[in-house]
Amino acid sequence: MSVIDPRRGYLLGLTAYVLWGLFPLYFKLLQTIPAIEIVAQRVLWSALLGLVLLQFWKHPCWWRELLAQPRMLVALALCGTLLAANWLIYVWAVNDGRMVEASLGYYISPLINVLLGLVVLRERLRRLQWLAVALAALGVLQQIWQVDGVPWVALSLAGCFGVYGLIHKQTSVAVLPGLVVETWLLLPVALGWLWLHPSAATLVPDFWQTGTAWLLAASGAVTLVPLMCFNMAARHLPYATLGFLQYIAPTLVLLLAVWFYDEPFDPAQLAAFSCIWAGLLVYSVDTWLNLRRTHQRSG
Repeated sequence: MSVIDPRRGYLLGLTAYVLWGLFPLYFKLLQTIPAIEIVAQRVLWSALLGLVLLQFWKHPCWWRELLAQPRMLVALALCGTLLAANWLIYVWAVNDGRMVEASLGYYISPLINVLLGLVVLRERLRRLQWLAVALAALGVLQQIWQVDGVPWVALSLAGCFGVYGLIHKQTSVAVLPGLVVETWLLLPVALGWLWLHPSAATLVPDFWQTGTAWLLAASGAVTLVPLMCFNMAARHLPYATLGFLQYIAPTLVLLLAVWFYDEPFDPAQLAAFSCIWAGLLVYSVDTWLNLRRTHQRSG
């Protein structure tokens, strides 16, 4: 049994969320390549690197357990589809100058999870959770009213990630094998897309003699390293503590969008984000109070 080390857990958790928050810097370097092509290559390189990492996995018979449960393969195929959709929307949003809206999606993601728990798992919400969800809804409505349209990038990212997490919550597959299986199930689709587009930028022989090619080949490590840091952090920290750290990533994305890439952030957007931030504050306070009550009862 491994020793719990909170300091190591915080370091790994911070590493994961900071890396996720800095993803736009990486994808901006690839913006000459269409988003769907980046995702196809990301699936390919993630599948290859994942296969290598699984050779060092401590439970070599994990695949037998998976084959014994065909329903789990269906669940992982659905997870892979949601993951690919999330990647595609996010990469497109970053390279289309919509990082502010992408950050909004990951701010509302925890509250989408609460809502999914209510609707799908029939969980009962506490009063402060209701207030947090209401404030988030007010922020989204503010966005709709101000821009005269639904913030579909934010809602799609939050929805895909929320349902992805919900399905994973119902499965018993470990994170690394689960992600590798998801990418391998997506591999035929990615290879099929590349085969149907022989003139794609990444299939031109000269492309693989450029620095951009090496960056693209690194997409497997870019995908798996923060996930592995997160997975290891979860062994040393309560999941709720990791929940508080998750706000680091969208905050970094928002700061990069406004201060580094000069995306507009007008008072109307500030008002909408303020509602979301207020909802997250209420959600965080409720989580802290609930953890405190649980600790007092167990003590």
